[in-house]
Amino acid sequence: MEDTTGSNPQSLGFTEKLKSWLSWSWTYVCFIWFGMVLIMIYVLWSPLKLQETLTSASVFLNTLTPKFYVALTGTSSLISGLILIFEWWYFRKYGTSFIEQVSVSHLRPLLGGVESSSTAGLFSSVNGEAEPRPSVSECKVWRNPLNLFRGAEYNRYTWVTGKEPLTYYDMNLSAQDHQTFFTGDTQQLRPEDAVMQKAWRERNPQARIRAAYQAIEMNHECAAAYVLLAEEEATTITEAERLFKKALSIAGKDINLLVYIKRRLAMCARKLGRIKEAVKMMRDLMKEFPLLGMLNIHENLLEALLELQAYADVQAVLAKYDDISLPKSATICYTSALLKARAVSDKFSPEAASRRGLSTAEMNAVEAIHRAVEFNPHVPKYLLEMKSLILPPEHILKRGDSEAVAYAFFHLQHWKRAEGALNLLHCTWEGTFRIIPYPLEKGHLFYPYPGCTETADRELLPSFHEVSVYPKKELPFFILFTAGLCSFTAMLAMLTHQFPELMGVFAKAFFSTLFAPLGFFADKMESFMPSSFWHQLTRI
Repeated sequence: MEDTTGSNPQSLGFTEKLKSWLSWSWTYVCFIWFGMVLIMIYVLWSPLKLQETLTSASVFLNTLTPKFYVALTGTSSLISGLILIFEWWYFRKYGTSFIEQVSVSHLRPLLGGVESSSTAGLFSSVNGEAEPRPSVSECKVWRNPLNLFRGAEYNRYTWVTGKEPLTYYDMNLSAQDHQTFFTGDTQQLRPEDAVMQKAWRERNPQARIRAAYQAIEMNHECAAAYVLLAEEEATTITEAERLFKKALSIAGKDINLLVYIKRRLAMCARKLGRIKEAVKMMRDLMKEFPLLGMLNIHENLLEALLELQAYADVQAVLAKYDDISLPKSATICYTSALLKARAVSDKFSPEAASRRGLSTAEMNAVEAIHRAVEFNPHVPKYLLEMKSLILPPEHILKRGDSEAVAYAFFHLQHWKRAEGALNLLHCTWEGTFRIIPYPLEKGHLFYPYPGCTETADRELLPSFHEVSVYPKKELPFFILFTAGLCSFTAMLAMLTHQFPELMGVFAKAFFSTLFAPLGFFADKMESFMPSSFWHQLTRI
């Protein structure tokens, strides 16, 4: 064991030295190769009769009609145009250039290159060293605390529009959640639990509903089956509430089932207008199970309190959960900003503020807005109705577009109710981006904005929704290059077709200028080297 562990560093050191030497040598190999090609061309000029070959080639090119050049440039323009269209489609769909991705994946390892610091590192550690950017798998996806009911809400949208509001990835995450919540102990599964475990995995909604009825036939007190029917078969909130109450009455002492059912019953009461009852149910649930803060029940409570306009109670909840040691969310940050904006927004005027400056309360409101926008920069466009809303997904990515959709869907009405709050947001939110360092290596109030949100949001949000991307990606080089090449070759085709003689003169002048350095190099070589030396080389 000691021998093998001792020899590994030596072998690794030799490998690293070999790689560094190869990467260093590639820098000079191209120049050496180019010089050798020039020398070989000069040496073999007479034996291979290159002069006669060039003369015959020039005669052949002179016999070609302008139609040939029009066809040549037109074909080049068409091919580059097709490449441009494909590159643009690939960039819009995947957020990167196909040619660039292939080059980085296959050519860079051959050349001994490594990833640039701009893509390999995003976070900075305490001692200033770069930490690796989180991968897509490290972008944690959270269950949406205010997710809608499939049968009573999501399915209604599908019936009206014919569009599916949920992605398969999102529904698959929900199936995993339900399996974990309701059938966690696989060693003590009852027959009806095994049926329900399979039911959550079913992709077809009707198959899930049939499996739930099968579980009820096996055991009339299968609470998980009633939960599934309330979520997916009930077409109204009232019917869903009835089924949840039935499930609660037979849930027993299963904590996961109790918490889930009570929370959904509170949401049913909120949706049916019994808001005070919903608030009491949520407070009781948080008091009964204080260790389940990860379920974010306080976000349901905040939304219900805002509907009651109980702003003092909202502030009390924020004082408990808007703590530096606790994870943040768009609901926490933007609700805090809303309360501070509400205190000054009814009398706020951009013109007056520019003349006299901001008061202390206005400055606090603006700083709260900047803090919220830095946490999730996608929200303001939905609140200001610059971008259309869709139904929120069942899972969200914090600081991503999915979280912005979910927050704005439920809280836009509360911002509209506070007079002038949206006007203050409109006047100040873009100022956040002048505070955040660019290109986002360091955050201002939070960690740097993660680079994995776009990919995860595309999995969570339906395809008909245009995913909001931050920061905006610049067009890749190859898209700009193919666009320029397509335009240039199309222009050449048009000019050659319209002015064939003039373009012929221009082409001859261009190529003579292009090959002038080669002739100059050959003349210098002849002047420096004796003729006998070149004669001996040609004989060899």
